[in-house]
Amino acid sequence: MLRFLVRRSLGALVILVIVSMITYALFFAIPADPARLYCGKICTPENLALIRHDMGFDKSWPLQYWDWLSAIFTGGTYNNVTCSAPCFGYSFDKKELVGHILADRFPTTLSLTVGSAVIFLIFGIGTGMLAAHKQGKALDKIASSASLIVSSMQIYVAGPLALVALVYSTDLLAQPNYVPFTQDPVGWFTGLLVPWIVLSLIWTANYTRMTRSSMVEQLSEDFVRTARAKGMSGTSVFMRYAWRGAMGTIVTVFGIDLGVLLGGAIITETTFSLHGLGELAIHSFNDSDLSLLVGVTVVAATLIVFFNIIVDAAYALIDPRIRLA
Repeated sequence: MLRFLVRRSLGALVILVIVSMITYALFFAIPADPARLYCGKICTPENLALIRHDMGFDKSWPLQYWDWLSAIFTGGTYNNVTCSAPCFGYSFDKKELVGHILADRFPTTLSLTVGSAVIFLIFGIGTGMLAAHKQGKALDKIASSASLIVSSMQIYVAGPLALVALVYSTDLLAQPNYVPFTQDPVGWFTGLLVPWIVLSLIWTANYTRMTRSSMVEQLSEDFVRTARAKGMSGTSVFMRYAWRGAMGTIVTVFGIDLGVLLGGAIITETTFSLHGLGELAIHSFNDSDLSLLVGVTVVAATLIVFFNIIVDAAYALIDPRIRLA
């Protein structure tokens, strides 16, 4: 297990370096000059050259990338601001270190992800198990049809509709807003309830369909029929064999989904004006803020790679037939 984790961690570092290099290269392929944006309306060639030098844009992009990568391990100084390792650069647009900005925005995305994940796991897996248990009956048909309809919806459509129905017209729920949990637990819960409902609604439908199909497949396996032939009760077979066999698929998909959500639920945060990593990624791209854009991209990629490693390591615990070499 230790050898597996070390090998996968080294491979993850290579992946993150490649992702950051591609982000740098794509940024410089965009026909935009960030230095000119910061120079203002009255911009002389001398001022423009000075700004480019301060931002490091007078160097080639490979040299700029090397300076950024080196700062992660050795730290750096930007705009007379000292940045200790690990340093992700300096946002000249926000006049702040990228690491501080990411640390400030991450709790919002974390709260949005964890709350919605709890909801869609409970309802999605539970509904999928009931549908599989009642395969072919009315409950199964209703759950399958409803999940297909809901999964076809988009957050940018469901979000405004939920705001109108639950907030603006009826005042049933509070206006979406992020309040730190340590500051006001009740305000934290009520402010994120509408985004949780909308985000979890679509994901619940996806997990309902996935859980049902996985359970139905497991129930048709030979070992399940053998267990039934030996006289085991339907409930024991369903929970001990079919459910355990279906967990592999669910855990795999959830590990990827959780990493993606933690990396920034862009549409959800934009729809509900939540200041998380997803919204930050949009603004950093629109403002041509290279350091901030690379920082958000690397954080998102790190979370996705990390949860993939966790999922792979969990396989051996879920399914004894799998052993990590």
